[in-house]
Amino acid sequence: MENLWQQTVSSKIHNQASLLKEFGITTGNMINWEKQVNSGDTKNYEARAAVYYWKNLFPDEMEFRRDRFGEPPNNLLNYGYAILRAVVARGLVASGLLPTLGIHHRNKYNAYCLADDIMEPYRPFVDKTVCEIINSGYDYYDLNTEIKRELLKIPAMDISINGERSPLMVGLQRTTASPSKCYEGESKKIIYPEFIN
Repeated sequence: MENLWQQTVSSKIHNQASLLKEFGITTGNMINWEKQVNSGDTKNYEARAAVYYWKNLFPDEMEFRRDRFGEPPNNLLNYGYAILRAVVARGLVASGLLPTLGIHHRNKYNAYCLADDIMEPYRPFVDKTVCEIINSGYDYYDLNTEIKRELLKIPAMDISINGERSPLMVGLQRTTASPSKCYEGESKKIIYPEFIN
């Protein structure tokens, strides 16, 4: 389990760094952190990367702080993550897995711990969509129908898994099937996505 979480965190940091790089932001320290993540991420590189990532993802004048109950565009991120979580949970159930039993997340009141684990490397795809919404001039303070429509396109956005291009929702099926292969001893790796260059 610890090794699976290491893979998950490394993949998340890699995708965060790829998104920042796409926006022309220096990511050298994130690339180093991605390589240094150990089993179980006991040195908490996920949190270090998150601090750097959120500080640099949005323009300085926004003074953005990631907080579930915080100022916009947190509302857009929350909505996008809810869409992603639903798609991941559905994929896990279709793969014969119980979304409650997580790799890292554990909470007896959370029925989606495994979904919360598996969706981590996919979060930057939501973040990219939110950045595009902001950059296009939408009034992102109001989560209106037009913005929801844009966020609902997330499952159809293109990703790359093992060099193969596919819509996120299709690639996610490969990801959600891979933990069961790990549990059965057929594989030691969860298949995660990357941004298409």
